[in-house]
Amino acid sequence: MSERPQVRPADGRLGVLLPGFGAVATTFVAGVESARRGTAQPIGSLTQLNTIRLGKRTEARSPLIRDFLPLAGLEDLVFGAWDPIPDDGYESAVNAGVLDRADLDPIRGFLEGIEPMPAVFDREYVRRLDGPNVKEGKNKRELAEQLRRDIQRFKKEQGCDRTVMIWCGSTEIFLRPGPAHQTLEAFEAAMEANDPAIAPSMIYAYAAIMEGVPYANGAPNLSADIPALEKAAVDGGVPIGGKDFKTGQTLMKTILAPGLKARMLGIEGWFSTNILGNRDGAVLDDPDSFKTKEESKLGVLEHLLQPKMYPELYGNLYHKVRINYYPPRGDNKEGWDNIDIVGWMGYPMQIKVDFLCRDSILAAPIVLDLALFLDLASRAGMSGIQEWLSFYFKSPQTAPGLYPEHDLFIQHKKLKNTLRWLGGEEPLTHLGLDYYGQE
Repeated sequence: MSERPQVRPADGRLGVLLPGFGAVATTFVAGVESARRGTAQPIGSLTQLNTIRLGKRTEARSPLIRDFLPLAGLEDLVFGAWDPIPDDGYESAVNAGVLDRADLDPIRGFLEGIEPMPAVFDREYVRRLDGPNVKEGKNKRELAEQLRRDIQRFKKEQGCDRTVMIWCGSTEIFLRPGPAHQTLEAFEAAMEANDPAIAPSMIYAYAAIMEGVPYANGAPNLSADIPALEKAAVDGGVPIGGKDFKTGQTLMKTILAPGLKARMLGIEGWFSTNILGNRDGAVLDDPDSFKTKEESKLGVLEHLLQPKMYPELYGNLYHKVRINYYPPRGDNKEGWDNIDIVGWMGYPMQIKVDFLCRDSILAAPIVLDLALFLDLASRAGMSGIQEWLSFYFKSPQTAPGLYPEHDLFIQHKKLKNTLRWLGGEEPLTHLGLDYYGQE
């Protein structure tokens, strides 16, 4: 392991910039403000509630993560956003229908004070949404420069010492990496030529990296996970991560599948379907946007179960994913899973899961943790892809040539060992046991 970095203190204000100010972003902002006022708990956030064991169990050292490492405090966070719909934070949160008015009304003034900046938005990439709050420019390079000026202005007006950017926008149409994505020079030329290979989320990622702002992609879009921007992030000393927040059904897969694999139980089929009625559901009703999400969700089991290594158990797995837009459900998504498993002597069994989840409620603490951990990484001088944050993503971004790790428990161990390393402690192993197997 490389030499431990010196982590700069978390002095001053941290600006959290949010492309997309809909259900996820407003739920996150409202939750942080409610936690600051002591009226709600940040449940689901590792940075706020989780402890980290240090040393042997006999040492009984398990501080909170936020006490062990110099993370930015909730009181130091300020928020900015972009969205094609001009609703302020309160209007957007009410329209999203995630949080009750009883929780929103006490912080109404705070939420109304956050008005989204005009967005870089193009209906060619998100066909089921539209809005008037959109930037105009002669080409995509000019739009990127407008975003850079937005970042600079926000930092100055809000008195921010540091900023991070977390994409909370919609799922764009499916794109594959091409020539325009290979080098920074090719990428910038493609922006100037208004090349359709350059999607809006890439323009945000470019603007963030050029401004030295850590960037995480919470959607399955092709965004910062292209060679041009990955190299630019390394060259500029900027941490990046993604992609696609791990919330409902995929969260359950990455909990259940590792357990089945650990017991060497076979899986013949895994059928997954979802119904949801929020803005995300409307966007995913477009086949090209659904294709982007489908690729993200389908890759989980393939990498996690390693069918080439265990062909007799997982080599013929049939994996099907469906998403259905159903407006009455709103943000309260329901995910159904039917899992056909195989046990001793080939005898079949089944597992059925019905997860009635609240997608934005599960995503909000992810946004908080990513913001604080990316800021930590930046202050530690870490740059490029932060694989230790794979814990939070459906389709983790990896270094070239590496396959993504999807096992939630391996991801969790890697995250905490990275935190131990940053804090000057030894990574946790189970070596050095005494006669009775005690550490």
